[in-house]
Amino acid sequence: MSVQLDARPPVAAVPPVRPDRTIRLSRIDTKWSPYLYIAPFFLLFAIFGAYPLAYTLWVSLHDWDLLGSNPAFVGAENYTRLLADPDFWHSVVNTLGIFVISTVPQLLAALWLANMLNRQLRARTGWRMAVLVPNVTSTAAVAIVFGVLFGREFGMINWLLDLVGLDGVDWKSNRVASWVAISTMVDWRWTGYNALIFLAAMQAIPRDLYESAAIDGANRARQFWSITVPLLRPTIIFAVIISTIGGLQLFTEPRLFHSGTNAIRGGPMRESQTVTMYMFENAFAPYYNFGYGSAVAWLLFLLIAVVAAVNVLIIRRLGGGAGKGDPR
Repeated sequence: MSVQLDARPPVAAVPPVRPDRTIRLSRIDTKWSPYLYIAPFFLLFAIFGAYPLAYTLWVSLHDWDLLGSNPAFVGAENYTRLLADPDFWHSVVNTLGIFVISTVPQLLAALWLANMLNRQLRARTGWRMAVLVPNVTSTAAVAIVFGVLFGREFGMINWLLDLVGLDGVDWKSNRVASWVAISTMVDWRWTGYNALIFLAAMQAIPRDLYESAAIDGANRARQFWSITVPLLRPTIIFAVIISTIGGLQLFTEPRLFHSGTNAIRGGPMRESQTVTMYMFENAFAPYYNFGYGSAVAWLLFLLIAVVAAVNVLIIRRLGGGAGKGDPR
């Protein structure tokens, strides 16, 4: 019996291939390119955000007259003086009052408006574009129009109140009335903007969730509170934070609502002077105390951070029960 031998030569062991330059560059690109892509944002933020913030803190520790004197280090003296200043706390109350009156109705109206625009309406594209018109209108023009509407003698609002038998209101000299007038102006400008944000989030909700709820017998109101609102919670938190930042930095609307020499004071008795207006008054004309104005800016920054954090906690707690039944 013959044995057949394999005539193929033995295969030599192939040495392991070491990574060449191309592979190394590919690995470096995969690891570091994401950081390079986002680096421009952080670079610009460091130049135009972080540095001015830190510099403002340094300025707030000095007595700095913008008219020419050299800054003198005073430590926390500006903050001590500020916390004991009744005009500052008066402006804080005004800011919070206008913020509450304007932001809460604004977000509720925006949520309702977005829900209406999310339905099958005729010419709904036109309606969606129309709600953004107030936001793109010049703030100065809006302030002039609303200043006339809320005029004491010939304002349309007082004329309407007179038609129903009510006395006219001095909207620019009464503290709470000026809050209402300015809040109405803010709501008119920003409700449509927030409505489009909510509408964009509603468009991303799967339609089969509503169809399943309708089959189970849920009406539109039940679908809205059980499906739409829980799934919009991240968007609502975003809108609350943005509205908080904008509402507590309110400057243009109350500044232009009043006219004359008392405009930066928010009226003759500081009826509607916000913190930003108080900061401008002290940092620039007429006092030119840049150090004190910088201290006001930093306390405003802390106020915004605290109010935004409280709002986020409230939204999360209110939505916690609904979040447990998240349809997703």
